[in-house]
Amino acid sequence: MSEGSLPESHPSEPKAGSPALRRAAVPTRYRFGLYEADPRTGELLREGRKIKLQEQPFQVLLALLDRPNEIVTREELRLRLWPSDTFVDFDHGLNTAINKLRDALRDSASNPRFIETLARRGYRFVAPVEALESASSAEPLPAVLQVPADVRDPALPRAHRGTVRTLFALSQILYLSMYIAALAHLHQVDAISERLFSIGGTWVVVAVIVTCAIGIPLRLYLLTAIAFDYAGLGVNYRRLFAVAFPLDEIWALAPFLLVPNIGFGMAFAAMAALVYLPFSQRTLVRMAYTTPQP
Repeated sequence: MSEGSLPESHPSEPKAGSPALRRAAVPTRYRFGLYEADPRTGELLREGRKIKLQEQPFQVLLALLDRPNEIVTREELRLRLWPSDTFVDFDHGLNTAINKLRDALRDSASNPRFIETLARRGYRFVAPVEALESASSAEPLPAVLQVPADVRDPALPRAHRGTVRTLFALSQILYLSMYIAALAHLHQVDAISERLFSIGGTWVVVAVIVTCAIGIPLRLYLLTAIAFDYAGLGVNYRRLFAVAFPLDEIWALAPFLLVPNIGFGMAFAAMAALVYLPFSQRTLVRMAYTTPQP
């Protein structure tokens, strides 16, 4: 080669920016928070457990993971999900895919931890994303993402998260109904407690008023948190349990105020169910919010 001449490129070496290099740079897995997405197998995992997710929501997720912290327009998603010659209600289909993806990630549009909506423009993935190669597949999760052993309780039943949240909300509505009914019939509470149990009615009325003053705000907070799928509900409920548990056990005696109408047998059975209810609520919260959210 003469001096000053340019070196010849070897025909077998891919040029910079070539499709071969671009394919080599594609990560085999994405990790974000407690989740991993594998584009090769089409699987979404949470702490190593596979999460059921349909193809279109998964493709939306990959499009967002390819460009974290960037806006992916609705038109780009349409071209990725549906060919140009496909006739489909695109807006409805994309909205459905986004909703299913958020449900799988335990995310919400009002308080996004992963997927942010930009009205009439598109979506943006706002959580940190780590691109991984297959060689690192055996590496453990970073220490900050390790889950305490007592949180990952294999004894917990597995159920649809929406069902679990609904049952927890219904239990809060039950307590609210009891509070409201007792306050609306305070004069009967006074009379029944004196006649049946020889307890000073005034003390029972005071107890009802005080516990309702604590219980009503508590139930409204829990209902609001479950309605908006507040990510910190699991942590906060564990802190509130020390207050909620004695309150709930006191109100487990409420069915005895209905003895004139339902009898002692039914009152006792209802009391037994209410005694157990605080423990079932704690289990429901652990099923829906198994770990502190990042």
